[in-house]
Amino acid sequence: MKVIIAIVVIILLTIGIVWLIDKFVPKKIKPVINILLWVLIIFLGYMTYMSVYKEIQFNQLKKERFAVVIDRLIDIRDSQLAYKDVNGTYTDSFDKLINFVENGQVPITQRRDTLVLDEERTKLFGGVETMKTITLIDTLSYYSVKDSIFKGSDRYKTMMNVGVGKEGAKFKLEAGKLDEFSVFEASVEKSVVLDGEEPYLIEKEKQVVSVDGVNGPTLKVGSMTEVFTKGNWPKSYTNKE
Repeated sequence: MKVIIAIVVIILLTIGIVWLIDKFVPKKIKPVINILLWVLIIFLGYMTYMSVYKEIQFNQLKKERFAVVIDRLIDIRDSQLAYKDVNGTYTDSFDKLINFVENGQVPITQRRDTLVLDEERTKLFGGVETMKTITLIDTLSYYSVKDSIFKGSDRYKTMMNVGVGKEGAKFKLEAGKLDEFSVFEASVEKSVVLDGEEPYLIEKEKQVVSVDGVNGPTLKVGSMTEVFTKGNWPKSYTNKE
C-alpha cells in the first residue's frame, strides 16, 4: 500500500510539473519535455496497476494453495485422533500414522452402568450387603480407519507431503505431553506454501492478523503449547469441517 501511495503522489506531482511547464517553459522545448513527462506518467500508472494486479493474483493463488494444504492438515488431524483412540497418545511419525490408517481397527464401544457388591462397605457394615454402581465398557464391533476417514481413497499414503509450493516439501509433525494431556501439531511455513511468489507479498502474508485470514507465519493444526486439535484457519477456507 505504501508503494501505491508513493506512485500516486509521484503521478500527481508529475501532472503538476506538466502544468507548470505549460505555463512557464519556452515553446520550443515544451513539446519534448511534455512528451517525456507523459511517458513517465503512463509508466507510473502502469506500475500502479501492476502493483494492484499482482496482489489480486497473489491472493487468489494463496487461497487455492491454502485450501490444498488445509485439506491435508485435516486428514492428518482426523488420523491422529483415531490413532489416539486406539493407542492412548498421538504419534510424531508419519510412517506409524500411515501404517495405522492402513491397518488400524477402532473399537465401537458402549458404556453401561451396573450394580455390584461393594465388599469393603459390606464388611464395614457387619455383613449387610451394600451395592455400588460401576461403569462397564462393552466392545460392540470395530471399524476400519482407512474406510471411515478416507472412504476408499489412498491419499493418506501421501498425507505427509504439502502438495503445493516448494517442491518436495513435507509437513512438520510433533507429538508429546502437556501436563498429563497428549498433544500434537502438524505445520508448514507459509513461505514454503507460497514459494515462487513475490518476497514482499509473502512477508506481508506472514504478518496477517485477521478473523478472515490465516494468522501467523504458518498453517497448522493442533498445538504443542495448549490442548487444542483445531486449525488456525477460518471456516471460509474449507467445507470439510
